[in-house]
Formats: sequence, structure tokens, C-alpha cells
Amino acid sequence: MNLRSGLVILVIVLIAIFSALNWSVLMAPTELSLGFTTAKAPLGLIMLGLIVALAAVFLIYIVVLQAGMMSESRRVAKELKAQRELADKAEASRFDELRQLHSTDMDKLIARIDQLDRELRSAIEANANGLSAALGEIDDRLQRTGTPRLMG
Repeated sequence: MNLRSGLVILVIVLIAIFSALNWSVLMAPTELSLGFTTAKAPLGLIMLGLIVALAAVFLIYIVVLQAGMMSESRRVAKELKAQRELADKAEASRFDELRQLHSTDMDKLIARIDQLDRELRSAIEANANGLSAALGEIDDRLQRTGTPRLMG
């Protein structure tokens, strides 16, 4: 129980004690002017009734106010949840797009590496063929001149 609730309960208890102690005075009939007529009624009881009625009006007002705040809170929570879901979907979409872009770039990079590998192998093969041809030519010249071969 918070301080406000405790204070309200204390005031109600004090009014109840005051009313119980002065019940005979509260019930004493008095001439009351209602503006256009007069009536004989216990003024204390009427004032006590007005206090109870005013307290009831304030209680109803508080309940309505709390209900409004709770419905507003629920509405804001729903909006927040919807915005969070929208942000999550957008983030997931960006991740998918990034993943797709990364995959495309990787495929391009792998294709480029494969192309360079083929070109390198082709260049090595061309150099090997050129070296073989040059060695064969040197070997033929050596055989024509009559110089013995150094290799087997």
C-alpha cells in the first residue's frame, strides 16, 4: 500500500470516528433553507451524505481515469510491438540482401580465380612447350655437330 492509499484510508477512518462520537448532534433536526423552501432535517446527516457522495464521484472518476490510462498503455504497447516487428523484418531483409550480395561477390571472385588459374596453367604449359622446343633444338644442333649428349 502506498502513501496516498494510506492517507485516504486514514481520513475515512477519522471521519467515521468523528461521526460515531457525534452521532446525536449529527442526527439533530435543523431548519434548512433550500432556496425556494425550507425543510426540517438533520444537517449533520446531510453533510455526511454529501461527503460520501463526493467520495463516490471521485472514486468513479479515478476508476475511469485508470481504465483510460490502461487502455492507452495497451494501445502504446501494441504499437510498440508492431514497430518492433517491423524493425525486425526490415533487419532480416537487410541481412538477407547482404547475404545475397556477399554470395554474388563470392561467386564472382571464385569465377575470377578459376579464370586466372586457367590462364596461369595455359601460360605455364606454353612456357613448358617453348622450353621443350628449345631443348629439342639444342639437342638436334648438338647431335649434328657430333658432340655427345650430356643427358641419358
